[in-house]
Amino acid sequence: MKKVTLIFTMVLVGAFAFNASAQMDKKEKKEWKKKAKEYARNPEQLKQLIDDSQALKSQVSSLKADNTSLQSNLSDKDAKVSELQDDIAKLRSELSAAKAAARDKPKPVEAKGGEKMIDGVVFKVQIGAFRNKDLSKYFDNNENFGGENADGTQKITLGQFRDYWEADTFKKYLREMGVKDAWIVPYKDGTRVEIKDVLEGVVTEKPADSE
Repeated sequence: MKKVTLIFTMVLVGAFAFNASAQMDKKEKKEWKKKAKEYARNPEQLKQLIDDSQALKSQVSSLKADNTSLQSNLSDKDAKVSELQDDIAKLRSELSAAKAAARDKPKPVEAKGGEKMIDGVVFKVQIGAFRNKDLSKYFDNNENFGGENADGTQKITLGQFRDYWEADTFKKYLREMGVKDAWIVPYKDGTRVEIKDVLEGVVTEKPADSE
Protein backbone atom coordinates (compact mmCIF):
# COMPACT_ATOMS: atom_id res chain seq x y z
CA MET A 1 0.00 0.00 0.00
CA LYS A 2 2.85 2.37 0.86
CA LYS A 3 4.47 1.55 -2.46
CA VAL A 4 1.25 2.46 -4.35
CA THR A 5 0.93 5.68 -2.40
CA LEU A 6 4.52 6.55 -3.08
CA ILE A 7 4.06 5.99 -6.82
CA PHE A 8 0.91 8.13 -6.81
CA THR A 9 2.75 10.85 -4.95
CA MET A 10 5.58 10.78 -7.46
CA VAL A 11 3.09 11.10 -10.31
CA LEU A 12 1.50 14.06 -8.53
CA VAL A 13 4.91 15.61 -7.96
CA GLY A 14 5.66 15.14 -11.64
CA ALA A 15 2.40 16.80 -12.60
CA PHE A 16 3.10 19.72 -10.28
CA ALA A 17 6.57 20.00 -11.77
CA PHE A 18 5.20 19.97 -15.31
CA ASN A 19 2.59 22.64 -14.55
CA ALA A 20 5.14 24.63 -12.63
CA SER A 21 7.58 24.57 -15.53
CA ALA A 22 4.86 25.79 -17.84
CA GLN A 23 3.30 28.47 -15.62
CA MET A 24 5.50 29.26 -12.57
CA ASP A 25 8.69 31.18 -11.94
CA LYS A 26 11.65 29.69 -10.04
CA LYS A 27 10.45 30.83 -6.64
CA GLU A 28 6.99 29.33 -7.12
CA LYS A 29 8.53 26.09 -8.45
CA LYS A 30 10.62 25.77 -5.33
CA GLU A 31 7.63 26.31 -3.04
CA TRP A 32 5.49 23.73 -4.85
CA LYS A 33 8.29 21.16 -4.89
CA LYS A 34 8.55 21.61 -1.14
CA LYS A 35 4.82 21.03 -0.79
CA ALA A 36 5.00 17.96 -2.99
CA LYS A 37 7.73 16.46 -0.74
CA GLU A 38 5.55 17.18 2.32
CA TYR A 39 2.65 15.32 0.69
CA ALA A 40 5.01 12.44 -0.14
CA ARG A 41 5.96 12.15 3.53
CA ASN A 42 2.29 12.53 4.62
CA PRO A 43 0.03 10.60 2.18
CA GLU A 44 -2.99 10.99 4.52
CA GLN A 45 -2.83 14.75 4.06
CA LEU A 46 -2.59 14.24 0.30
CA LYS A 47 -5.61 11.94 0.37
CA GLN A 48 -7.56 14.51 2.38
CA LEU A 49 -6.62 17.18 -0.15
CA ILE A 50 -7.84 14.99 -3.01
CA ASP A 51 -11.07 14.13 -1.15
CA ASP A 52 -11.68 17.82 -0.45
CA SER A 53 -11.04 18.60 -4.11
CA GLN A 54 -13.54 15.97 -5.22
CA ALA A 55 -16.11 17.23 -2.69
CA LEU A 56 -15.68 20.78 -3.98
CA LYS A 57 -16.06 19.55 -7.55
CA SER A 58 -19.27 17.77 -6.55
CA GLN A 59 -20.57 20.97 -4.91
CA VAL A 60 -19.68 22.97 -8.00
CA SER A 61 -21.54 20.45 -10.17
CA SER A 62 -24.57 20.62 -7.85
CA LEU A 63 -24.49 24.43 -7.88
CA LYS A 64 -24.33 24.42 -11.66
CA ALA A 65 -27.38 22.13 -11.78
CA ASP A 66 -29.21 24.41 -9.33
CA ASN A 67 -28.27 27.42 -11.44
CA THR A 68 -29.59 25.71 -14.57
CA SER A 69 -32.85 24.94 -12.77
CA LEU A 70 -33.14 28.53 -11.54
CA GLN A 71 -32.49 29.85 -15.03
CA SER A 72 -35.23 27.57 -16.36
CA ASN A 73 -37.66 28.74 -13.67
CA LEU A 74 -36.72 32.35 -14.37
CA SER A 75 -37.41 31.83 -18.08
CA ASP A 76 -40.82 30.34 -17.22
CA LYS A 77 -41.60 33.32 -14.97
CA ASP A 78 -40.44 35.75 -17.66
CA ALA A 79 -42.79 34.05 -20.11
CA LYS A 80 -45.65 34.30 -17.58
CA VAL A 81 -44.91 37.97 -16.94
CA SER A 82 -44.89 38.61 -20.68
CA GLU A 83 -48.24 36.80 -21.00
CA LEU A 84 -49.73 38.87 -18.15
CA GLN A 85 -48.42 42.07 -19.71
CA ASP A 86 -50.11 41.10 -22.98
CA ASP A 87 -53.36 40.45 -21.11
CA ILE A 88 -53.11 43.84 -19.37
CA ALA A 89 -52.47 45.57 -22.70
CA LYS A 90 -55.50 43.80 -24.17
CA LEU A 91 -57.71 44.81 -21.23
CA ARG A 92 -56.51 48.40 -21.47
CA SER A 93 -57.32 48.40 -25.17
CA GLU A 94 -60.80 47.03 -24.47
CA LEU A 95 -61.29 49.62 -21.72
CA SER A 96 -60.24 52.43 -24.06
CA ALA A 97 -62.65 51.12 -26.71
CA ALA A 98 -65.47 50.94 -24.14
CA LYS A 99 -64.77 54.52 -23.02
CA ALA A 100 -64.72 55.70 -26.62
CA ALA A 101 -68.01 53.90 -27.28
CA ALA A 102 -69.52 55.52 -24.18
CA ARG A 103 -68.35 58.95 -25.35
CA ASP A 104 -69.75 58.36 -28.83
CA LYS A 105 -73.08 56.99 -27.60
CA PRO A 106 -75.86 59.36 -28.62
CA LYS A 107 -77.06 61.39 -25.71
CA PRO A 108 -80.76 61.98 -25.02
CA VAL A 109 -82.15 64.29 -27.68
CA GLU A 110 -82.79 67.75 -26.32
CA ALA A 111 -85.81 69.26 -27.95
CA LYS A 112 -86.26 72.99 -28.24
CA GLY A 113 -86.65 74.53 -24.80
CA GLY A 114 -85.23 71.63 -22.77
CA GLU A 115 -87.67 68.76 -23.25
CA LYS A 116 -85.73 65.53 -22.74
CA MET A 117 -86.49 62.81 -25.25
CA ILE A 118 -86.69 59.27 -23.88
CA ASP A 119 -84.89 56.41 -25.63
CA GLY A 120 -87.08 53.76 -27.20
CA VAL A 121 -90.71 54.18 -28.22
CA VAL A 122 -92.89 56.78 -26.48
CA PHE A 123 -96.24 58.32 -27.29
CA LYS A 124 -97.10 61.99 -26.98
CA VAL A 125 -100.34 63.81 -27.51
CA GLN A 126 -100.18 66.63 -30.02
CA ILE A 127 -102.62 69.38 -29.14
CA GLY A 128 -102.13 71.61 -32.13
CA ALA A 129 -99.98 72.92 -34.97
CA PHE A 130 -99.66 76.69 -35.10
CA ARG A 131 -98.23 79.23 -37.52
CA ASN A 132 -96.96 82.63 -36.42
CA LYS A 133 -97.15 81.55 -32.77
CA ASP A 134 -94.05 80.75 -30.72
CA LEU A 135 -94.67 78.93 -27.44
CA SER A 136 -91.07 77.78 -26.97
CA LYS A 137 -90.55 80.12 -23.99
CA TYR A 138 -92.93 77.88 -22.04
CA PHE A 139 -90.95 74.72 -22.75
CA ASP A 140 -88.18 75.36 -20.21
CA ASN A 141 -88.31 73.13 -17.15
CA ASN A 142 -91.43 71.38 -18.47
CA GLU A 143 -90.37 67.89 -19.53
CA ASN A 144 -93.91 66.89 -20.49
CA PHE A 145 -94.60 70.01 -22.55
CA GLY A 146 -92.67 70.41 -25.78
CA GLY A 147 -92.78 71.17 -29.44
CA GLU A 148 -90.98 71.09 -32.73
CA ASN A 149 -90.87 73.23 -35.83
CA ALA A 150 -91.64 71.75 -39.24
CA ASP A 151 -92.33 73.71 -42.43
CA GLY A 152 -92.90 76.93 -40.52
CA THR A 153 -95.41 75.27 -38.19
CA GLN A 154 -94.86 74.75 -34.47
CA LYS A 155 -96.33 71.47 -33.29
CA ILE A 156 -97.12 71.37 -29.58
CA THR A 157 -97.19 68.11 -27.60
CA LEU A 158 -98.09 67.12 -24.04
CA GLY A 159 -96.91 64.11 -22.03
CA GLN A 160 -94.61 61.18 -22.74
CA PHE A 161 -96.14 57.71 -22.37
CA ARG A 162 -94.65 54.25 -22.78
CA ASP A 163 -98.14 52.73 -22.97
CA TYR A 164 -100.22 53.58 -26.04
CA TRP A 165 -103.56 53.20 -24.25
CA GLU A 166 -102.47 55.52 -21.44
CA ALA A 167 -101.67 58.12 -24.09
CA ASP A 168 -105.05 57.40 -25.72
CA THR A 169 -106.87 58.01 -22.41
CA PHE A 170 -105.02 61.31 -21.96
CA LYS A 171 -105.95 62.30 -25.51
CA LYS A 172 -109.64 61.66 -24.75
CA TYR A 173 -109.45 63.78 -21.58
CA LEU A 174 -108.01 66.64 -23.61
CA ARG A 175 -110.75 66.33 -26.21
CA GLU A 176 -113.39 66.35 -23.46
CA MET A 177 -111.79 69.60 -22.21
CA GLY A 178 -112.18 71.18 -25.64
CA VAL A 179 -108.87 70.40 -27.32
CA LYS A 180 -110.51 68.89 -30.40
CA ASP A 181 -107.28 68.53 -32.39
CA ALA A 182 -105.56 66.30 -29.78
CA TRP A 183 -104.10 63.15 -31.31
CA ILE A 184 -101.34 60.65 -30.57
CA VAL A 185 -97.89 60.93 -32.17
CA PRO A 186 -95.18 58.29 -31.64
CA TYR A 187 -91.43 58.88 -31.21
CA LYS A 188 -88.62 56.34 -31.42
CA ASP A 189 -85.28 57.29 -29.82
CA GLY A 190 -86.26 60.93 -29.98
CA THR A 191 -87.35 60.89 -33.65
CA ARG A 192 -90.93 61.26 -34.75
CA VAL A 193 -92.14 58.19 -36.71
CA GLU A 194 -95.30 56.87 -38.29
CA ILE A 195 -97.74 55.18 -35.92
CA LYS A 196 -97.79 52.04 -38.09
CA ASP A 197 -94.03 51.63 -37.63
CA VAL A 198 -94.26 51.15 -33.85
CA LEU A 199 -97.66 49.59 -33.24
CA GLU A 200 -96.50 45.96 -33.47
CA GLY A 201 -95.08 44.78 -30.17
CA VAL A 202 -95.91 48.04 -28.37
CA VAL A 203 -99.64 48.46 -28.61
CA THR A 204 -101.32 45.65 -26.66
CA GLU A 205 -104.97 44.68 -26.63
CA LYS A 206 -107.21 47.64 -25.95
CA PRO A 207 -108.37 47.75 -22.32
CA ALA A 208 -112.09 47.41 -21.70
CA ASP A 209 -112.35 50.75 -19.86
CA SER A 210 -110.66 52.75 -22.66
CA GLU A 211 -113.85 52.98 -24.75
